[in-house]
Amino acid sequence: MQTGDQFPNFTLPRDGGGTMSLADFKGKKLVLFLYPKDDTPGCTTESIEFTTKTEDFTAAGAVIVGLSKDTPDSHDKFIQKYELGMPLLSDEEGELLETLGCWVEKNMYGRTFMGIERTTFLIDEAGVIRHIWDKVKVDGHVDAVLEAVKSL
Repeated sequence: MQTGDQFPNFTLPRDGGGTMSLADFKGKKLVLFLYPKDDTPGCTTESIEFTTKTEDFTAAGAVIVGLSKDTPDSHDKFIQKYELGMPLLSDEEGELLETLGCWVEKNMYGRTFMGIERTTFLIDEAGVIRHIWDKVKVDGHVDAVLEAVKSL
């Protein structure tokens, strides 16, 4: 996926039960952040930072949604533990992650494994990708995304 591409349609289970689809965000800017795992240090920090800026994103006309391979039950616990302020989608099968090119081979401490590359997509009101942040470093990321949302 590249900037300017139409974001692929999806329907995925979410925290609290039910599903969410790309169509649910028609007419709104969508910030979709992909993260490796619930309740891990970097993912927790990123999720909390997005939560603290939720009002700013809302004022700029954007909705924040997180996505990982964790189950909806895991998302429920993660949201409750840290009082997170955004829906979390579950792509347990990894189909959307594969389509987006974010299910990649990783290497940590000499061990190779498949995992989610921390990535954020800014999708406009018509479902077009306007910005992609890949290999995200958490520090300063949320502020950079907010500035990009405001500039749309």
